[in-house]
Amino acid sequence: MLQLLSSGLELWVRQQCQSIVSLDIALQGSALGLLRGRLEGVQLLARRAVYQHLPIEQVELTSSPISVQMGNLLKGKPVQLDQPFAVEGHLSLSAEGLLNLLGEPRWRWLADALGERLFGQLPPLDVRIEPDQLVFVLQGASPSRPIELGVIPRATAGTVELCRCDGASALTLPMDPGITIERVWITAGMLQLEGRAQVSP
Repeated sequence: MLQLLSSGLELWVRQQCQSIVSLDIALQGSALGLLRGRLEGVQLLARRAVYQHLPIEQVELTSSPISVQMGNLLKGKPVQLDQPFAVEGHLSLSAEGLLNLLGEPRWRWLADALGERLFGQLPPLDVRIEPDQLVFVLQGASPSRPIELGVIPRATAGTVELCRCDGASALTLPMDPGITIERVWITAGMLQLEGRAQVSP
């Protein structure tokens, strides 16, 4: 029964994303608990996923207990999740993913906000991740002389704040009320975000 539910949950997760290269799901619970409609938790590891046009290099999540309707699944129908549940974990974003993100129509507001608040209306041409900062490459006076601006990401009041290294300006990103960012850091050439969220089926 756990294997059946695992397959059903994997299908549900894939349906929430535009694409996933690899996905591993581990379930916590018992057959008796499932018959009562309760799963103790889920651990998820996905690599190179695109969720709401956000390219994620890797995401690791752990959920709170989940209410599950097993009747439909046993009849060969998709898994049905009736109640909201909490998840916590962290995700990794690459420089390539960040640049692709800024080119997505869905995230145009973010590119515009970066241009208005941090870059003086200049859209970024490229981005790279250094050990302690994001470096955005902007068009300079000539193509052969681009401008580079360093930006430090921080977790502030449940969201992400981007601060120019020269202290000239900062941008606090708007965050969905159901998402809380608790930590932001850079390691292994990736931007890492850690936090928690409420998932509504």
